[in-house]
Amino acid sequence: MSNKKPTMKDVAREAGVALGTVSKVFNGIAVGKAYRDRVEAAAAQLGYSVDNYARGLRSGRTSTVAMIVPGLDHSFFSSLANAVSYELLQRDYRLMLVTTQFDPHAESRCVQMVRQNKVDGIIGLTYTSDLRISGDLPYVSIDRCISPNIPCVSSDNFSGGSMAAEKLISLGCTKLLFLRTGSRVIGETDKRGAGFTAACELAGTESFSLRVNDEDGIEAIYAFLDDHIRNGRLEYDGIFCNTDRLAFFVRRYLEQRGIRVPEDVQMIGYDGTRHFFTGDYVCSTIVQPVQQMAETAVRILLNEEQYRLSALVCLPVSYAAGGTTREPAEKGEGLINYGK
Repeated sequence: MSNKKPTMKDVAREAGVALGTVSKVFNGIAVGKAYRDRVEAAAAQLGYSVDNYARGLRSGRTSTVAMIVPGLDHSFFSSLANAVSYELLQRDYRLMLVTTQFDPHAESRCVQMVRQNKVDGIIGLTYTSDLRISGDLPYVSIDRCISPNIPCVSSDNFSGGSMAAEKLISLGCTKLLFLRTGSRVIGETDKRGAGFTAACELAGTESFSLRVNDEDGIEAIYAFLDDHIRNGRLEYDGIFCNTDRLAFFVRRYLEQRGIRVPEDVQMIGYDGTRHFFTGDYVCSTIVQPVQQMAETAVRILLNEEQYRLSALVCLPVSYAAGGTTREPAEKGEGLINYGK
């Protein structure tokens, strides 16, 4: 038996069709179903597979998209990466995933590295204030407007913050607190606090906002909470955290101090994080449309059907009760499939 790899000519001969027909099938160009079936059957019989790398060298495209995220230990980052991978897979694209651990120098190096690997574009969730993106490199940013020429996809953070405040007020809270941890780099997520404050002012509800940078650590938030506990009670009866992750740690800390959630203080987070096995929300939360964000970013990056939108695309959020507010929690449906 020969060890020579089969070629497209061999497939055409086996299928009894022209070489051009085989080329159309493997390049996704429309042909009759009967011809496609014959070509695919012949390819399977011969063990032929398309060399995407070689084809990329010839065409200047590699069917590979890079995604840069800080890490996969944050539920939103991992969920978004999973959803982007799914959307690319539907289009016969591969995902090159790069994590940076919030290191701005690593983010800049990653951009240069993926350029050298000849990817067809980048979807980036970055925190480098002076990140430079070459004009010839297709790039879509998540949650941060880098420049007017680089499209940004985000959830509607301002509306999400407003929604959280309005929900807490409707549930009887009279003194509200917004807690935020994150990067010093300004991004779309900062609008969560702005929306929260605006809704409180409109309702005439007393509120306070505490913004802590990552360098200061969550201990600064714990210290603030300690300063506002009097006689075993927290001075605030409603808390909005800028992420579900922060809401988890704050809830655990308060309960260690004897303050019950949601009986003594009601809490809402942001992201829509679910328990992996049950699918239940980890807290009452503003749910980001992860799958829609991924689909939008991919479609813009690949310029599908001349898919063009404004430089900033804000997608609608929703609210879900998850046990940290005084209302019935929404139940999950088991393992999550972001492709559905």
